[in-house]
Amino acid sequence: MSYLHLLNLVVATSAVILQPLIVVVIVLLCLRVKDNKFLDFIKKHFLLIGFVLSLSASLVSLYYSEIIGFLPCHLCWFQRIFMYPQVFLFGIAYWKKDIQVARYAMPLLIIGTLIAIYHNFIYYFTEYAGPCDASGVSCVQRLVSEFNGYISIPMLSLTVFVGLITLLLVAGLYKKRE
Repeated sequence: MSYLHLLNLVVATSAVILQPLIVVVIVLLCLRVKDNKFLDFIKKHFLLIGFVLSLSASLVSLYYSEIIGFLPCHLCWFQRIFMYPQVFLFGIAYWKKDIQVARYAMPLLIIGTLIAIYHNFIYYFTEYAGPCDASGVSCVQRLVSEFNGYISIPMLSLTVFVGLITLLLVAGLYKKRE
């Protein structure tokens, strides 16, 4: 097994684990479940989790482009524009214990999520494989394709954006019964 395939597998497995967790958290929030240990844990540690998640996403994207040589398309660049600041927002918020980070992070996360949704749409549902712009890099290039093509770079990005939004929703909406 090559090093790149192993890295892809670890990153893809992380995304496949994170996706059902996101669904469970959203369902628990929608059901307005009170006194849930899982949601309590997330609410207590959301700044650290957000920092680790955004740092991991940023480092993996930089590793893919700068070390392995996967050139990012212009949609990937736009997603990076909205992901990279999250490392600093969550990092400073964790350091300062500022639970109001959602005010600053959420608008960037929503825009990044919308771009990631569009990127996933063209990646999975269009036939076009040409370059997105003059750089010659295609937005539907199959650089990472794990679990029968389900996990790709656009799917990894969308998973992290939705995961961070979910963290902020727990922090803002989940209230323990007094």
